[in-house]
Amino acid sequence: MIVLCRIVTALAVLLIMPSGALLPASAQEKLVAPEKNPPGDIPDNQVFVTYNAPDGFSLKVPEGWSRTTSDHSVRFSDKYDEIDASLGAATAAPTVASIRSSEIPDLEKAEHAVKVTAVKAVRLTAGPAVRISYLSNSATNPVTNKQIRLEHERFILFRDGKTVTLDLAAPAGADNVDQWQLISNSLRWK
Repeated sequence: MIVLCRIVTALAVLLIMPSGALLPASAQEKLVAPEKNPPGDIPDNQVFVTYNAPDGFSLKVPEGWSRTTSDHSVRFSDKYDEIDASLGAATAAPTVASIRSSEIPDLEKAEHAVKVTAVKAVRLTAGPAVRISYLSNSATNPVTNKQIRLEHERFILFRDGKTVTLDLAAPAGADNVDQWQLISNSLRWK
């Protein structure tokens, strides 16, 4: 018994000796580097892949994001970042006035604490569009029971009786300007 105690004591001394001494395996693990981009920023080196919707458009999206599809819509998400794209029908192209009178009231009813900051006619690679810039609260996180403020850019495009609504969302303050331009200008009609 005394021999066993001495062996245990000797091993304990070895494990706490100054540098160069043996250390337990867990002490040899290196710290993981901190994230270079805060949550919500799409990294500048993000790889994008083309998503081909089965019914009318294609779009570049960040590789590795989760995808959820339903009827004529698709959602890509990663943490609080989201890309929603849906195909609809219309008899005419949207205008700033038509968006202000119909789309914005519906948006304010459907979303959490929406604050529209701009409505503007823009030109994307796929054609003319109306862009709605707005803020909203996120859905409540089921674990933390908290919400965060989101920034959105929503584009509505029209062609041959069809619309594509593309909504890009990220935590307020995230730097996604270049990535959102890439995504919105990657939209193609089929």
